[in-house]
Amino acid sequence: MRFRSKRYKKDCERLSEDPVSVSEAVERIKSFDSTKFDQSIECVLQLGIDPKQADQLVRGSISLPHGIGKQKKVVAFCEDSDIEAVKSSGAIEAGCEELVEKITGGWMDFDVAVASPKVMGKVGKLGRILGPQGKMPSPKNGTITADVAKAVSEFAAGKVAVSYTHLTLPTN
Repeated sequence: MRFRSKRYKKDCERLSEDPVSVSEAVERIKSFDSTKFDQSIECVLQLGIDPKQADQLVRGSISLPHGIGKQKKVVAFCEDSDIEAVKSSGAIEAGCEELVEKITGGWMDFDVAVASPKVMGKVGKLGRILGPQGKMPSPKNGTITADVAKAVSEFAAGKVAVSYTHLTLPTN
């Protein structure tokens, strides 16, 4: 049997099983006693979709209003004329052929790679290196875009890719 603290039991008494709005849920969570560790919150949403239907899959990217709590290191594959704008918007490295050679040489000190559609022919060589790590630019997750500077600033601030192709349904 699991031991529950007095604080936990007291907070559980204030909860109810009824669904509440997001703003009310946030107010309730903030009213709980503080702890000595970083707490996490699980949010359960009923979307009312059928995951077996291809047109009802949930996929996209979302920019969180206050980021994700840490800065992401973003590199940008772009043309030479865009390098200054991309670096000023938050990229740690920008370029095309030099950056491809650097990554081929083993440099992988970044979290997200963003690319312009015009340079994807050269970036495609990196598929075997970046693909298994999930860093290969892809139009599905919004990392291939014509406005590279805007994409770099969004991903550096904490843009998150969301993909739910399988939803777990309750058994009872």
